[in-house]
Parts: sequence; C-alpha cells; structure tokens
Amino acid sequence: MHIVLVEPEIPGNTGNIARLCAATNTELHLVKPLGFSIEDKYLKRAGLDYWNLVKVHSHENFAEVIELYKEHNFYFNTTKADQHYSDIQFKADDFLVFGKETAGLPEQLLIEHKENCIRIPMVSDARSLNLSNSAAIVVYEALRQQQFVGLK
Repeated sequence: MHIVLVEPEIPGNTGNIARLCAATNTELHLVKPLGFSIEDKYLKRAGLDYWNLVKVHSHENFAEVIELYKEHNFYFNTTKADQHYSDIQFKADDFLVFGKETAGLPEQLLIEHKENCIRIPMVSDARSLNLSNSAAIVVYEALRQQQFVGLK
C-alpha cells in the first residue's frame, strides 16, 4: 500500500503516519510544500525510532505522483465523498491520498477524480477526524481485505 499526504502541515500527524507506515509496510509519499521541515523534532518524535523502517518518497507536486504511478489506483479521502472507504475493494499497490489538515484535498483534484473519492462515515455535525487517525482507519481496512499479508 501507499499513503500520499498532500501538503501536510502538522509534523506530529506526519510522524504518526510514518509510524503507521513502518508497522504496516506501507510506503509514504509526501507532496510539497510541507508545513514543516523533515528534520522537525516533533516529526521525528512522533515517528519514534521507526523512520528506518519507512520508505519515504518526496514529490514536488501531486501531478508528479500521478505521472510516476499512473498504472495504480488512487483513492482520495475526503468528507465530501458519497462512497464509503469500506465499499472499495483495495489492491496491494493502491494509493490512499489525504489532504492537508486545515483544508483537505484541493477541490479541483476531487472534481477530476470524483469516482475515486471515499469517506469515513461520521455524524453530520463532526467536521472531520484527525489526519493520522483517518489514515490508520483506511489503511487497515485495505490490509484487512488482503488478509494482512506480511503482517503478524
């Protein structure tokens, strides 16, 4: 699996997601601009000593990700989708795309990929879940569908 963070802003969230990636053998893609330095102490602290277990890719923009991995499926996580993440039949090399904490994914991206937009169900008064919690929910569903291959 692959997790893509488009312009993440909070180092602690990215660090937590890096730890999730380490524990699940999921690759992490960071799309610039980042709201922090990769050397940020909070980013490193949240990832603890797992950074050596994570394959991290850095991209200048999201178009670069699409071009490099055009043969893969991309699923765009947003509160604006009608389709639930649990409705998808994920494959081992799919990309789970998440937007920045304050604004989510760009509207144009959601329009261009409407058929691949997914959401986590929640009460209507809740704006959203924490980014790292959302990533964990969706990646573990994808891995569950694959019988947690490679995980013990």
